[in-house]
Amino acid sequence: MTRPDDPATLPDDLAPFASVPERPAEIPPRSTARRAQSGTARRGPADPVKSLLHHHRDLCERAVDPLEIAAGLEAHGLTDRTAARYRHRDVFALAEELYARMPPRTREPAAGGPPGPGPDTDARAAWTLLALLPGAAALATAGVLRVTEGVLGDGTRALVTVVGAVLACLGLRACLGRGPLRAPEGAGRAGMYACWLLSYAVYGEGLLGQVMTGGPDGPWVGTPGPLLGLAAAVAPAAWCAHLFTVQAHRKLAGSRALEEFGAGVRPLLLAAVTLFLLALLPLLYLAGLGLGGGGTPVAAVALGVLFFVARLLAAHGLPEPGTVALAGACAVEAGAPALVLAARLPGLEPLARPVDALVSAGGTGAVSALACGGAALGLLLHAALALSRASAHTRS
Repeated sequence: MTRPDDPATLPDDLAPFASVPERPAEIPPRSTARRAQSGTARRGPADPVKSLLHHHRDLCERAVDPLEIAAGLEAHGLTDRTAARYRHRDVFALAEELYARMPPRTREPAAGGPPGPGPDTDARAAWTLLALLPGAAALATAGVLRVTEGVLGDGTRALVTVVGAVLACLGLRACLGRGPLRAPEGAGRAGMYACWLLSYAVYGEGLLGQVMTGGPDGPWVGTPGPLLGLAAAVAPAAWCAHLFTVQAHRKLAGSRALEEFGAGVRPLLLAAVTLFLLALLPLLYLAGLGLGGGGTPVAAVALGVLFFVARLLAAHGLPEPGTVALAGACAVEAGAPALVLAARLPGLEPLARPVDALVSAGGTGAVSALACGGAALGLLLHAALALSRASAHTRS
């Protein structure tokens, strides 16, 4: 038998192509090469920390110590359980490994950068003096109004009040721009809601009282006692925030796990709020006695705690929860007289029943106490979770 490609059996015009060699067998097919390459890529790198360092290189270059790297990793969702995938027992050990792998020249802190929590007598003295300005301006205004009572006319007294309020606002702005109450990312619309809450603390009870009796039918009397007490409480608030920040940073330096740090920070937060409350109560009481306010209103205490917790969150880079809480308190305070006025329309009388029951039980100040107290409690519970994370205590 003859082969099909034998030149003797092929036509004359195809015989020259019978000597063309076949395709070399040593060239592997493309599909086989691709499968081999994909199998190699699936095996991954032998050092998982190297890939993590490449992914978070900017964070590791900016950090001045392993604690900032640990906080940054936690902010990106890494937990102690996740650290086991990178062959480390917790996030802190993983952060120390990343910090040790960075070249020494990239770990130098930037010149002129803000200092971290620590002993700095000049800085503490500077922001303490600034924190005293709002209370001093409010106290001076109240003293001038008390001494000149019956001497100056209504227009002059109103002008003195406006000047004192402007000075207190300028002092408060200077205090919030420096020191432990400074918000590095701003406070958003929290200032607008705070102005509403302070205005309601002075004039809200008088307005609601007139609305409940068929008004408003004339100017209502303000109670400046809560405003004076809250202005004087700015300095204790700054010191309580400073102590919390310093102690939380020390707790972060001594912790070896995120759960351990969170469990240690929550009592510090509760202690800071309690310490501020102990300082706020006597200031409000003295302000009420000095201006004839008749004691310490619960609404003013709740408002002070709400302001403190909201600013503490903003100082740690979390302004949104405080803004939401302040807005919620404003909505409740504005809704109370609105419901009473709406109930005057035919068929809408039931709208005023919740406000009537609340005022009958606790007076006109019960509305503000409920609004600010509920917002402060909810915000404090959120702060216990948010400030227990290491990422909330990194240096700005």
